Amino acid sequence: MTSIFAKITTATVLSLAIATPVLAGNPAVKARQSLMQLYKFNIAQLGGMAKGKIPYDAKVASVAANNLKTLATVDQTAMWPAGTDNDTMFGETRALPAIWASYPAVEENADALIKATEALAGAAGTDLASLRGAIGGVGASCGGCHKKFRAPE
Repeated sequence: MTSIFAKITTATVLSLAIATPVLAGNPAVKARQSLMQLYKFNIAQLGGMAKGKIPYDAKVASVAANNLKTLATVDQTAMWPAGTDNDTMFGETRALPAIWASYPAVEENADALIKATEALAGAAGTDLASLRGAIGGVGASCGGCHKKFRAPE
């Protein structure tokens, strides 16, 4: 009896060890989540200034806005392989399966983000009023994807 239990336990552990790298820690998911963290870091600086929570600094604003502009142009194609949605990888990602069924809309949102970050990069280092005037377009373009294609926390 002990040997059957040991064999079943060993087979189960080995099966999980083999399957886990495929499902957990997918490099594409980790890459896109890392990209989103970079967006978040730079947007937090700009948003903090725009909301008056941190002092406006033209140099910091310009750098953060230009970082966003650069990030928006990163080719993310390899970061979004089919099968990396929250139905398939529950708990690993909040990406809804609708992303892969709505590619033209996703591409339009990506183009809108590029345009919005270009406008922000041109305005953020000018003065606080210009930053405030341009940051809304970035928020709207981010929301264009997140509201439709990201599951709530």
